[in-house]
Amino acid sequence: MINLKGKRVLLVGGAGFIGHHLAISLKKRGVEVEIMDSLQVNNLCAFQNSAMDIPNRDRYVGILNERLELLRRAGIPVHVQDARDYHGLSQLVAKFKPNALIHLAAISHAGKSNKDPYSTFDHNLRTLENALDACRDTVEHFIFFSSSMVYGNFPNGFASEDTPCNPIGIYGALKFAGEKMVIAYNQVFNLPYTIVRPSALYGERCVSRRVGQIFIESAMDGLEINVNGKGSDGLDFTYVEDLVGGVVNVLENEKSKNEIFNLTFGQSRSLTEMIGILSENFPDVKVNYLPKDVLMPDRGTLDISKARRLIGYNPKNPLEKGYLRYINWYKESMANPDWSFGGKITKHAFVPTGT
Repeated sequence: MINLKGKRVLLVGGAGFIGHHLAISLKKRGVEVEIMDSLQVNNLCAFQNSAMDIPNRDRYVGILNERLELLRRAGIPVHVQDARDYHGLSQLVAKFKPNALIHLAAISHAGKSNKDPYSTFDHNLRTLENALDACRDTVEHFIFFSSSMVYGNFPNGFASEDTPCNPIGIYGALKFAGEKMVIAYNQVFNLPYTIVRPSALYGERCVSRRVGQIFIESAMDGLEINVNGKGSDGLDFTYVEDLVGGVVNVLENEKSKNEIFNLTFGQSRSLTEMIGILSENFPDVKVNYLPKDVLMPDRGTLDISKARRLIGYNPKNPLEKGYLRYINWYKESMANPDWSFGGKITKHAFVPTGT
């Protein structure tokens, strides 16, 4: 077991949904954490761009400011730097000298990726190649966030790390290409890596308009819930706290190196089941069923037995527990006059630290 206290970890794209949760968790464990993020991709700069038509803009700006405020309070430096700039990224790596680099920078939405493949390639693969090259001679552990979308359609509703990958659409294809790049840098430069494949994430302070988030916000706003398909599709919904715990396991264990892990809850649940939990808290919610997106693969359960065996991964939040926590967070935020997506906490002007 590796003692993380005093270790240096750099999160590229770390001011996002996963990254800020992970950074705060690592900081509490005594890790020296720094973040590099342009704040342009699904983050504050994009949402403050008045030229863009963004639903719930004020709500999301409030959430994004809360993320940054929590990082500030935790004493975690945020370097506002575009990872597409090789020299800027490599200079930060050389200055900070991280023991591990966690690469999160990406367009994190399949629909957006299919609409704008050029930008997705730029933010997913260009940033990754820069990070790999900056780390190849100095970093002890490179952790790449891939996706369960690399599998494409799950055979019989189940996928293990050995399941052949056949991604559908731009997002999954680029994630799979990213995995191949990471493995190639290990082959050529002996850069130790771990590839993480999450699935159907949900949790506090997400602005990516993932399905669980859209359901809650629609219910809060008195709108119909739109379901693409019949509601029977199964997804391995994973609470962000469980994923963060899995990444900590990766950092703590030498056995994680040069491995691929599914880090999910390990049990698929239907959209109908998620809506059932939601309707217990919003009894008047109405559901509208729409045709399924042909570019969305048929998914299901991801096998997490490898992560359990090698690194002690142990997710603790089934949908009934995690999704209820998420719903309650929204309710408490709405009821709090000092915050409520744009109140007290957003008055702190964000001042970037570092370069």
